[in-house]
Amino acid sequence: MFGDATKWDEDTYRECLLKEREIQIRTVFRTVWAPSPNPSPDTIVVASSDGSVASYSIPDCISKLALGFSNGKTQRFLGAQPNGFLQGHDGPAYDVKFYGDNDDALLLSCGDDGRVRGWRWREFSESEVPIPLQGSHVKPVLDLVNPQHKGPWGALSPIPENNAIAVDPQGGSVFSAAGDSCVYCWDVESSKIKMVFKGHSDYLHCIVARKSTNQIVTGSEDGTARIWDCKSGKCVRVIDPVKDKRLKGFLWCLSCIALDASESWLACGSGRRLSVWSLLASECVSSIHSSASIQDVIFEENQILAVGAEPLLGRFDINGAILSQIKCASPSAFSVSLHPSGVAAVGGYGGIVDVISQFGSHLCTFSCQGV
Repeated sequence: MFGDATKWDEDTYRECLLKEREIQIRTVFRTVWAPSPNPSPDTIVVASSDGSVASYSIPDCISKLALGFSNGKTQRFLGAQPNGFLQGHDGPAYDVKFYGDNDDALLLSCGDDGRVRGWRWREFSESEVPIPLQGSHVKPVLDLVNPQHKGPWGALSPIPENNAIAVDPQGGSVFSAAGDSCVYCWDVESSKIKMVFKGHSDYLHCIVARKSTNQIVTGSEDGTARIWDCKSGKCVRVIDPVKDKRLKGFLWCLSCIALDASESWLACGSGRRLSVWSLLASECVSSIHSSASIQDVIFEENQILAVGAEPLLGRFDINGAILSQIKCASPSAFSVSLHPSGVAAVGGYGGIVDVISQFGSHLCTFSCQGV
């Protein structure tokens, strides 16, 4: 009735419990759509809190849901196995980007270990190594480590983490936003630092490249965004969404930024406030107040998509009017990415990814499983 206790394996039971707990608390920090000749959404790459960088086939997820392979009767999402897996970092992987836009592109990621690592996308995506044996099967062609700083007695500081990366393939550069309040500009060919951008008073959360003007834009825990000239390394403008210094603090850090396609408009997420700035006029044109902290933002033409510490994908116009709010599975979302077809992916707590059509319907929802 109660089974044979003599066959009880305490170690196996403990391992199963730990694995189940790890899956439950896994967080997706960033998603990015893989380059593909297919105009429809094909493959999405996910950077997670366990340090992994994994790819998932969206058509496979949709077909399995259609066949009824879901995790429950009321909430239809499945536990998806990756079709490619890398153990990218010791500690959480915070960001993932593609350097290039074809099969020869590099898949880049950064993380808590202070590294920026890059793999050849073709080699990774076409690997025939069985998934359970993947993790370190593809060797990185790029492995950059942030410098350590010497203290007054000669002791070295810990390696500062990398919280976000931006790429400039035309200039041969990768930019890393680090925990020591600096941006490091790396030369991809030589793997050496070309320039260091200093000026923020606290660690960096986010970074975007403004390629049309050879600039980068950064957002920091100090509550400001800064625009930097990539030739001189100097800050050319400071944007302060919360000018009242009495309100500065944890709730008012600048957690996310985004540029529109023309690179003339900048969206800044700061606490529960989303502000939109005209970079040409150097002024804030709208301010949106949210019921929860905003954790990622992206432009879609003249509209803005935002996610945060609530299970919603919000869509706003540039004047701040709410156009729609779509329910998501993750209770707290950290990433929203947009496919050229208009399909959005929202990733967050629980290792959950929602894939939402341009019309607002859910194409699929899946939880990222390990190998």
